Amino acid sequence: MQPQDDSTLTHEAGTRRHGGWGHFARHYVEMVIAMAVGMLIFGAAVRGVLALTGGELSMERHPELTSLEMAIDMSAGMLIWMRVRGHAWAGSLEMCAAMFAPLAVLFPLLWLDAVTADSLMMLEHVLMLPLMLLVMLRRRHEYSH
Repeated sequence: MQPQDDSTLTHEAGTRRHGGWGHFARHYVEMVIAMAVGMLIFGAAVRGVLALTGGELSMERHPELTSLEMAIDMSAGMLIWMRVRGHAWAGSLEMCAAMFAPLAVLFPLLWLDAVTADSLMMLEHVLMLPLMLLVMLRRRHEYSH
């Protein structure tokens, strides 16, 4: 058995004492806030550009585009915040993928009239939040300190 240096022991002890599930939960909340901020800021920018050009996105007429735009806006907010917090690209992009994964299931259901355009965005959120949690659990060590 190879001895550990003092800095490793201190870091591990510090992580146990000051990290763990509390930090994990804080990171999850941060991601949800970053999503909301991204949705507000980037969504407003998209809507502003569309208004200036005479275009529009509506859930009624363009449910797929509207859902994709929202996933992009939320991903942008999360990606920026994760990079600011020092997360690697791989974990950051996995978290962004959790924003788009529900659409791979929901779009075919929409096309088959199994879900309505009105329920699409709510279902997208209902699925993406637990998917984010799964991504975080997969990389628990990154989010627990």
